[in-house]
Amino acid sequence: MIIVTGASGFIASCLVTKLNELGLGRKIILVDDFYKDYKDNNLSGKVVRDWIHRDIFLSWFDKSASIVDFVFHLGARTDTTSKNKAVFNNLNLDYSKQIWNICAKNDIPLVYASSAATYGDGKFGFKDDHKHLEDFKPLNEYARSKHRFDVWALKQKDTPPRWAGLKFFNVYGPNEYHKSRMASVVFHAFHQINENGSLKLFKSHRKDYDHGFQKRDFIYVKDLIDVCAFFLENSKPPNGLYNLGTGKAQTFNDLAHATFKAMGKAPN
Repeated sequence: MIIVTGASGFIASCLVTKLNELGLGRKIILVDDFYKDYKDNNLSGKVVRDWIHRDIFLSWFDKSASIVDFVFHLGARTDTTSKNKAVFNNLNLDYSKQIWNICAKNDIPLVYASSAATYGDGKFGFKDDHKHLEDFKPLNEYARSKHRFDVWALKQKDTPPRWAGLKFFNVYGPNEYHKSRMASVVFHAFHQINENGSLKLFKSHRKDYDHGFQKRDFIYVKDLIDVCAFFLENSKPPNGLYNLGTGKAQTFNDLAHATFKAMGKAPN
């Protein structure tokens, strides 16, 4: 069986689609807070084996680990504006530790979602070689919770037989309609252009960047999912943390022009 946590969410639901395309649908066990039905369309028509609510999953997993072959732990509280440290510690740190420990105890490979937000202001660069890991200063509670788990994971002696923490950069693509203000810039750009015929870019508060020329590494979700599938099918990659981006930062202005072009409209 293949566990996918956060299954109703943006990235995980795209992973479920990929696993279906690989003919693995009957092996998928979905985990999420299924009382929240506003994301239901993300899993519509998908072939899966079972659905398990997040609150009872850990108990089930501990008892049923012998039937599990692989875990994709993509579930998390992702609101970067929230300051509720207790919630982040509960869902992003403690919950993840319990999944890790069950995987380690039962020799189950684990891929989990970290975040490029763990790099903070980028003072120590954006390399995933672990060299400056403990020096990073994430800028919000979400990023700090992800960072604390990365640091914890690398210190563990008891580990899953294969594991990878994937540092997702600025992901965009299908199935993010439910994320509201947390959706990608591409998502918001598309809807602004559709509704207004124009797009507003962020003002710059640094003299070394013009308005709209701040940079991010934007990565299409299906490219990211291909990497997840690679980890499922290959046992050779070393355990550790991996950046998942294009490796090249683009300006918001470039992104805006590309969106207008894709929509067949003149930039405004």
